[in-house]
Amino acid sequence: MALHFDAQEFETRKNRLLAEMKEAKIDAMLLFAQESMYWLTGYDTFGFCFFQCMIVEKSGEIALLTRSADLRQARHTSNVETIVIWEDRAQANPTRELRDLLSDRDLLGARIGIEYDTPGLTAFNGRRLDEALNTFATLEDASLIIPRLRAVKSDAEIAYVREAGKLADDALTAAIPLIKAGTDESAILAAMQGAIFEGGGDYAGNEFIIGSGEDALLCRYKSGRRTLEKDDQLTLEWAGVYRHYHVAMMRTALTGAPTPRHLELYEAAKNALLACEEAMTPGHTFGDVFDAHAQAMAAADLTRHRLNACGYSLGAHFTPCWMDKPMFFAGNPREILPNMVLFAHMIIADSESGTAMTLGQTYLTTENGPECLSRHKLDLIVG
Repeated sequence: MALHFDAQEFETRKNRLLAEMKEAKIDAMLLFAQESMYWLTGYDTFGFCFFQCMIVEKSGEIALLTRSADLRQARHTSNVETIVIWEDRAQANPTRELRDLLSDRDLLGARIGIEYDTPGLTAFNGRRLDEALNTFATLEDASLIIPRLRAVKSDAEIAYVREAGKLADDALTAAIPLIKAGTDESAILAAMQGAIFEGGGDYAGNEFIIGSGEDALLCRYKSGRRTLEKDDQLTLEWAGVYRHYHVAMMRTALTGAPTPRHLELYEAAKNALLACEEAMTPGHTFGDVFDAHAQAMAAADLTRHRLNACGYSLGAHFTPCWMDKPMFFAGNPREILPNMVLFAHMIIADSESGTAMTLGQTYLTTENGPECLSRHKLDLIVG
């Protein structure tokens, strides 16, 4: 089997989940988040774009209901022994087959926790799931249980995170010589992604963000490339990925001489990021980190140009995005704990002057403060 962790690691994770289920008085969990399945059993696929479900019982028994295309995938990449196939056919309704499987496992009338908050369970299938199970069992939204467990990383996970951090750095190293007038964005994107693949990395959970000129103010990927000009601006957001573990970074780089506004925004972004670092310690909350960001931006009179979130947790993640929970936003009460992997991004989009500035990197939290996972400095990149 192509497992990336040993049996003891998986057993520890399962025991942590079973303890949470016991605390919540849940008899069984229905997992639909691919991240949850990967974390718990090693199961590695993009087949969650179709209906599939992993059943975890309070006894520790695990079963997977999936399609025939993922049968060998599950056997090869996971430690799951019980794999049941639902058949693709006209008018197929796999939620009914799931109900029958739950019945076979003596879960009629049980209290069942369901991961609703995931792209692995579409609204269409969620409605069918409720229809199939509403009179079968007591259903409870258990979407947050495994994300809370995954947010704190084990030593084995941190080893992969560090590899992802090296790959993120390698991508920036490959990009920097190309950030100059006359370079097509495609060449930069190819160099960055190529560095990660050459280093043994994986596809990221979402597309890398690249945009220059007016597009540098965007913080999402979009189709279309342009060639860098003299006195241009280029925003990049990317992640090194190793065994699906992500370490993200973000920069706005310049060609030619920086404008006074670019320098002003860069200093504000750097000050805000350093303020976030100070708050990113046990005893503080995710809301405290956002407040540090917001206060620094307000001090620079940039409140109207900032976003309403400034980062999030990272880990092993699948498409459509690499963002994990919890996030840095106002009032988030989740506590900062040691061994979290947290990405802080300072994004300033001044549409009035057409000026962009971003600065972001990923940290491993410790008792003594955050450890930056990048070897690159925060200096403004000017090509």
